[in-house]
Amino acid sequence: MRDPRYDVLFEPVPIGPVTAPNRFFQVPHCNGMGYRDVTALATMRGVKAEGGWGVVCTEQVEFHYSSDITPFIELRLWDDQDIPALARMADRVHEHGALAGLELTYNGMNGPNLYSREAPMGPAHLPVATWSLDPVQARAMTKQDIVDLRRWHKAAAGRAIKAGYDIVYVYAGHALGGIHHFLSPRYNQRTDEYGGSTVNRMRLLREILEDTREACDGIAAVACRITVDELLGDGGIDRAAIEEVVGELSEHPDLWDFVLGSWEDDSVTSRFGPEGAQEEYVRGLKGLTTRPVVGVGRFTSPDTMVRQVNQGILDLIGAARPSIADPFLPRKIEEGRLEDIRECIGCNICVSGDFTMSPIRCTQNPTMGEEWRRGWHPERIKVRGSETSVLVVGAGPSGLEAARSLGNRGYDVTLTEATRQLGGRVWNESRLPGLAAWVRVLDYREQQIRSLKNVEVALESEMEADDIVGSGFEHVVIATGARWRDDGIGRWHLTPVPGLGVLPVLTPDDLMAGSRPPGKRVVVFDDDHYYMGGVLAELLAAEGYGVDLVTPAAQVSSWTNNTLEILRVQERVLNAGVTVRTARTLTALGDGEVTIACAYTGREETVPADAVVMVTARLPRDELITDLTARTDEWAGVGLLSVRAIGDAFAPATIAAAVYEGHKYAEELDGPPRTGDTVPFRREVTGLSPEEAYT
Repeated sequence: MRDPRYDVLFEPVPIGPVTAPNRFFQVPHCNGMGYRDVTALATMRGVKAEGGWGVVCTEQVEFHYSSDITPFIELRLWDDQDIPALARMADRVHEHGALAGLELTYNGMNGPNLYSREAPMGPAHLPVATWSLDPVQARAMTKQDIVDLRRWHKAAAGRAIKAGYDIVYVYAGHALGGIHHFLSPRYNQRTDEYGGSTVNRMRLLREILEDTREACDGIAAVACRITVDELLGDGGIDRAAIEEVVGELSEHPDLWDFVLGSWEDDSVTSRFGPEGAQEEYVRGLKGLTTRPVVGVGRFTSPDTMVRQVNQGILDLIGAARPSIADPFLPRKIEEGRLEDIRECIGCNICVSGDFTMSPIRCTQNPTMGEEWRRGWHPERIKVRGSETSVLVVGAGPSGLEAARSLGNRGYDVTLTEATRQLGGRVWNESRLPGLAAWVRVLDYREQQIRSLKNVEVALESEMEADDIVGSGFEHVVIATGARWRDDGIGRWHLTPVPGLGVLPVLTPDDLMAGSRPPGKRVVVFDDDHYYMGGVLAELLAAEGYGVDLVTPAAQVSSWTNNTLEILRVQERVLNAGVTVRTARTLTALGDGEVTIACAYTGREETVPADAVVMVTARLPRDELITDLTARTDEWAGVGLLSVRAIGDAFAPATIAAAVYEGHKYAEELDGPPRTGDTVPFRREVTGLSPEEAYT
């Protein structure tokens, strides 16, 4: 069934003493679950192995208490107590014939040690390099500290093998680990044998690789994950330095895992980088070693994957985000089902789970993180609980996912859409600057629905209560979305902004529908703080408008810090010529101007404006659900069993949340009613230590 063009992707690859069954390699990635949600995490990784990933790795795993990255929730291997939790994941991965990899990490200057309260250690006396700018400083490691670190790492490698892992990582990438800090002249200011020249700066890496190989003793492979370019010129790790490192240490590890710059560079969103964007930085490095090489690039096209192998760029196709969007991507390529692949859209909502210390989620894959908690599977769903029929009103992300999943369960489904275009907000937003890849949310679901004979789609079919009551459907799902407010109400203002009606006001909906402000001076008031305000400012600036972006936050699109985009957003809007006014709020509209005020002092000033674009809050389009609810007494007589609003029509949120809500509705239809009296998902509760342990 597999296209012969892709045979190379399914060749086994020896990695030291072990062999990967194919070239699909789920590289280490964080997930917001870590030591708190052990079984949920293990089950998620196991599903990927079931889906055909030949190697499935952990996230970064802290191996010593002096390297604590709290508040982030990663795995820990501080001592033998942590082995059972790590072993659970390895067992789940092995059940499906994949190799399990564990990424040992000493966070060094990236770990503020807020939990352990130990002083962090690094190559120099410098403030810790954390996103939250913690008021903590790392101390320069002594020679004895380095000896201790080597001993701790070697002991942790031994524990990883006891836990059943086949590949043990030495982590020197992303500016997130102590070994990277020693490698980089940006951090390493030492004058002893561990500082100065590249040879000296790589000394710690060499020693730890040798220690780890000794600990693994031919049982497990040793992998080295290393930054190939910090994108800082000679102020950081650059191409010349990494060629020297890989050339000198070429045969020390059994596998090289090449990453780019910081995590923000390595996991750039589709708004700022295409598939395979890292190729120019990785190309040629494989020639410096006989060991297999893995790298990433948000690979979703099997043709691109094959080219990476055939051109000698990579031996193994690394993936984090594509393996999240579709854990069964390898299996679908193997079975010739390319049309069934859920392509990663590169939105990084998955990354936000780590930053918000919450279980991982995905816009494309609503089952991600719910495999154990709710028993959901990305490719299987339980059969229908009855022969009832379902009407889904609205073909945005929530309605599309509900119709697709209900159809897969076997229900007879009719999906109606008031316009002639499926997709709702996904279709509209995908036409904005940088968001074209987001249309894959629509493309996947439309293709899947078209293949289901029990799902009927009716376009240009606006529904009213009279159309639904007595239509013969037993269940009705209202997925009519939401609309942006035009009165300024949001986080900052809980009542309308004064002066409405004096100056033209537009919303994101207006701009996406093709309307444009009169005149040439536009104020975009962003009290939403995700991507929309920055994207619309960029759109208008590109069309020749003079744009002032006003936001009460300290940065434009401040929530994109959780999707690793915050710095690129600032650069994009500033380079577009947008005048950025942060820590400012819109206080009044006037004739040809607006009044804004400092978010801290309240000091006011005026800004010339011909129009305002309000990017604040949204209101659910709930008129239909309201009308139907008012006629509840008619339901029994016409056989109507339930009416539910889902997605933005219930509570406006992200596209990922809308897709999740659509899937949840489908999973729960004909199940026991939810009363809110019990927790609707499984959770792992920490066991108490024996009483004698603290008396």
